[in-house]
Amino acid sequence: MKKVIFLFLLIVLCWGCSSSSTTEKYQSKRENVINVHDRMKGIVIKDVLISNFSCPQIIDDYMFVIDYKTADEYVHIFNKNNFEYITSTVLKGQGPGEIARIGGHIAEDKVNRKFYVPDFGKYKIFSYDLDSVVADPAYLPIEKMKMNEQMVLDKYEYINDTLSIGVIIQRLGNGNFNPVVSKFNMKTGEIVPMSYTINPKVKKKRTFFDLSMGHGIYVEAYLPHDLMTICNIDGDLKYNIYGPNWDTEKPGEDYYKNVRFCKNKIVTTYLGERGTTADRKAIYATKFVIFDLEGNYLKTLETGYPIIGFCYDKDNNRIIMSLNDEKQFAYLDVGDLLN
Repeated sequence: MKKVIFLFLLIVLCWGCSSSSTTEKYQSKRENVINVHDRMKGIVIKDVLISNFSCPQIIDDYMFVIDYKTADEYVHIFNKNNFEYITSTVLKGQGPGEIARIGGHIAEDKVNRKFYVPDFGKYKIFSYDLDSVVADPAYLPIEKMKMNEQMVLDKYEYINDTLSIGVIIQRLGNGNFNPVVSKFNMKTGEIVPMSYTINPKVKKKRTFFDLSMGHGIYVEAYLPHDLMTICNIDGDLKYNIYGPNWDTEKPGEDYYKNVRFCKNKIVTTYLGERGTTADRKAIYATKFVIFDLEGNYLKTLETGYPIIGFCYDKDNNRIIMSLNDEKQFAYLDVGDLLN
């Protein structure tokens, strides 16, 4: 009987060690590099001027370009298939229906064909009817909700009025803040932080976030650490992925620059080290690093272009980018590259 109990305890102990080891993944090499420079296709923008600090986003059948340095409208709307200009919206200003300072992300309400724009100046979220925006250049939004100035809703996915999942920026004072992935109720304002909020090996959290409801997971890619974390939508940790330059003692380099779910893959822009301001391209990532949904490294796509922001157009199966280059916007038909 003692031998049976001993063997049972040994099996349980070994199973626990195995489970832990599959959660913590260390990747010392990422050497499957494919040069896609010649496959990059430029996008010619006509009829509207866009600053060099902008980011594309897919909403319904449209490509939205958020221009953070605009003098007039924050958002320019294009046909996502042929990139023809349609209209501009989200007026900049302090007046009624105007946005004082746009947040970093626009959330889409697919069911009701609306999109929600955060105003970090007025601490409000405004609701826009998509069809009305396209049809009427003079259209103005309505107020969706007020935000708590100490807990600002940042990048998130809207599911319904009682459930959004995304990043809450918790202000700590003295210019410091803490990004916390949370569930958020737009009707009541209730915020419920996820159970796993930060890797215990990290002292200062700065991350990029994306969510896939279809796959039931979200990902956080760290800026100052070579680390990516994958959790289920209840906030339980699935994987910590440590890159080749992981070091808890010397944070401060730039590693991940953004992250998106593309089909059944996780796609990140990855720098790996901080460049100098003298070399404009060195402070932007030029490559995409691709992982499966469990964080296993698959391949690296080297574009040769400094990437500011990107999004994925699933209908056309292509990645659309804003660039810090003479070629301001470009896209990449990923085809078999995401297989």
